[in-house]
Amino acid sequence: MTDFERRSVISGIGQSAVGRRLGRSGLDLTIDAALAAIADAGLEPADIDGLATYPGGSVTGESGFAGPGTPEVQDALRLELNWHTGGPEGPGQLAAVVNAVMAVGAGLARHVLVYRTVTESSAQGEGGRKGIGLDGGRIGGAMQWTIPFRAYSAACWLALSAQRHFHEFGTTRVHLGMIAVNDRKNAAHNPAAVYRDPMTLDDYLAARMICTPFGLLDCDVPVDGSTAVIVSAAEHARAVDHPVARVEAVGTALRGRPSWDQWDDMTTMAARDAAGHLWERTDLRPSDVDVAELYDGFSFLALVWLEAMGFCGRGDSGAFVEDGKRIGLDGDVPLNTNGGQLSGGRLHGFGFIHEACIQLRGEGGDRQVPGAEVAAVTNGGGPIAGAMLLTRETG
Repeated sequence: MTDFERRSVISGIGQSAVGRRLGRSGLDLTIDAALAAIADAGLEPADIDGLATYPGGSVTGESGFAGPGTPEVQDALRLELNWHTGGPEGPGQLAAVVNAVMAVGAGLARHVLVYRTVTESSAQGEGGRKGIGLDGGRIGGAMQWTIPFRAYSAACWLALSAQRHFHEFGTTRVHLGMIAVNDRKNAAHNPAAVYRDPMTLDDYLAARMICTPFGLLDCDVPVDGSTAVIVSAAEHARAVDHPVARVEAVGTALRGRPSWDQWDDMTTMAARDAAGHLWERTDLRPSDVDVAELYDGFSFLALVWLEAMGFCGRGDSGAFVEDGKRIGLDGDVPLNTNGGQLSGGRLHGFGFIHEACIQLRGEGGDRQVPGAEVAAVTNGGGPIAGAMLLTRETG
């Protein structure tokens, strides 16, 4: 095993305004986040010699999903690059960060700006949330077996996996609801969260159904916003005036079929492989994790990740979250401390990287987990998954 991860730190973080229908361009938001991250790392734009994003500006750009591509950002910031990348393949949203870590570890770049930008809220206008593959034209590939049967989005595809989990392990909507309620409770302490008003389990259960067993409050909230991080060579930690997040390990494995509906165990999905790979690359164990920022594009995915990451046994996630105590800010596994994507807003996983760094720095305010030294970050659902372990380091 190589230790390329430990040659890198996340030295700076930045975030634009985050909100519903901000009406600003993706590039505008990206520049705000990028400049904030560069300054936070104690750098100038001229110091940036690497650039990465996910999924790249050519992917469904009109839906507000992709954000600007790297050529646009390079030109706007007048960056002189030794290395750059942007594309949709790999371990989901974390692919851009993992690629940056590898580039720094290989010596191709010293300071890589990594960003993820969405304008999905403005893109939907006053209408409802769009399905996937509904932009016209002939439908091909795997979606020819889902879209014609009104399975328009991941809400439909993952609902089947959730139903399987319900069937095998006795999981219930109350268990899903505890993820949503916990997210909202944490969001109340996050000034940047989109939804901060109190929410009870009864409120959750009363929300309209979207695709059984998912109701409206099981689904993440489309927003406009950009998040940026700076992945730097490890020695730069000494030049920064705040603690940094050292990259301890990443998990990128995909050992099953790359399919939403042909996975060998629908209750685990690709999270199983990415999490297993991560723990193969570190001597730390699940019991060492102080904060868990686990992907919750839908509430059920947080349950999947709790199991995959070893915070509870297979099939035990429902019982693990049942009373909400174990996943609370003072619980065994403080979960999604910023309100997650269900209440904080769908920043497509990058909000969790930002929050993990905030927690490791001790800058979380009322939502801070005391003494946080190790943070787990995961992303993705279905056949898409990536995981990362970060540790606190002072210069």
